Amino acid sequence: MRTVFWQDGKVKMIDQRLLPGEEVIAEFATVAEVARSINEMYVRGAPAIGATAAYGMALAAYLSDADDSAALLDELRQAKETLDAARPTAVNLAWATRRLYTLAEEIAGEAASGQSSTYELKQALLAEAEALADEDVRINRRMGFNGAAVVPDGANLLHHCNTGSLATVDFGTALGVIYACQEQGKDIHVWVDETRPRLQGARLTAWELMRAEVPMHLIADNAAGHLMRTGQVDVVVFGADRVAANGDVANKIGTYKVAVVARENGIPVYCVAPTSTVDLELPDGDHIPIEERGAEEVAEIGARPIAPVDVPVYNPAFDITPHRYLTGIVTEEGICYPPFDQSLRRAVEKGRAAILAERSERG
Repeated sequence: MRTVFWQDGKVKMIDQRLLPGEEVIAEFATVAEVARSINEMYVRGAPAIGATAAYGMALAAYLSDADDSAALLDELRQAKETLDAARPTAVNLAWATRRLYTLAEEIAGEAASGQSSTYELKQALLAEAEALADEDVRINRRMGFNGAAVVPDGANLLHHCNTGSLATVDFGTALGVIYACQEQGKDIHVWVDETRPRLQGARLTAWELMRAEVPMHLIADNAAGHLMRTGQVDVVVFGADRVAANGDVANKIGTYKVAVVARENGIPVYCVAPTSTVDLELPDGDHIPIEERGAEEVAEIGARPIAPVDVPVYNPAFDITPHRYLTGIVTEEGICYPPFDQSLRRAVEKGRAAILAERSERG
C-alpha cells in the first residue's frame, strides 16, 4: 500500500509516528491539517512530503467555493504558503507546490480567455497530484536499479535513517537500491543505524526490511565507525532532503559523521535522491536552511524523560555532507559523479524533460 494517497476528498497516509507498534491510516480534510501532518511528521521523507504537499494543493482546489479562476488562484497561493512553511529543509515540498501552482496559473490563463473553467482547473490539479505520486514510484524503481549496479554481490551495506516505501510514495530511494539488489538475487546484508533522536532507522527501516525479509541488523549510531574500521561495511547509502548545485547534501542528522568515517576507511558513499530533490538555485550546502525541532525529541523517548527536567537542548534535524565525501549521487537519470555541478545539472534537465513529456502524453 502507498504511504500517502487521495481518497474520498481527503489526503490519507500511514501515521509513521505510531510505527512499528501500530499501523494506522490517518486522514486530513483541510490544507491546515495537511500542513500539520508534515510538520508533526505523520509523513516524512522528502519524496513523500512532496506528494503530500501536491495532494494538499489539490485539496485546496477541491474545497474552494471560488466562482472564478482568479479567486481560486489566490486561494491556491495561500495554500502554497501554508504548506511550504511546514518544514523548511525538504526541497520536494516547495517543488511540488510550485509544480501544481504553475499548472494552475496556466489553466487560469485559459479560463480568462474562456477556454476552461474552475471545475476543469480543480480536476487538472487532482490529476497532476496523482501523476506526481505515480511518477515517484516509477522514478524510485529506476533509481533503485541504477544504484544496485554499484553494489557487489555479498555486500554489507550501512544505511542511515529511513528511505524506503515510508519515505516515498512507494519503493524508496536508498532502500530502493537495497530492494533492487534483492530483486536481482544479490546476497546482501544491511547494517541499520537507529538514527537518533526520532529513531527512524530502528522504528521504520528495521520494520520495512524485516517485512521484506532482507537480512539486517539494527545498530546503535555510534557502532557504525567500529563496523567500518573492522572491514564489515562495503558500501554506505543514504537519501537526501535537499542537494545543492555543487553536490552538497542535506540529510538526517548524523549523515555527515557517517560519510566522513567512511571516507577515512576507503568505503564508497552514495547519496540516493531523485532529481526533484536537487536545488540548482542553491550553490552549496551552506545555503540550505536547517530545521531545528523541539527539545522533547532529544530529552524524551516515548514521552518518558531520559534527561534532567528543563535541560537545554539543541536539536538540528539535518546536517550537511560536503560533496567531497560522496562517491556518487544516484538519481533516476543515472549516477552523477564529480564534478557534481555539471552532472547534476544534466540529470535535472533530463528529469524535467521527462516530466513534461509524460504530461504531454496525458494530454
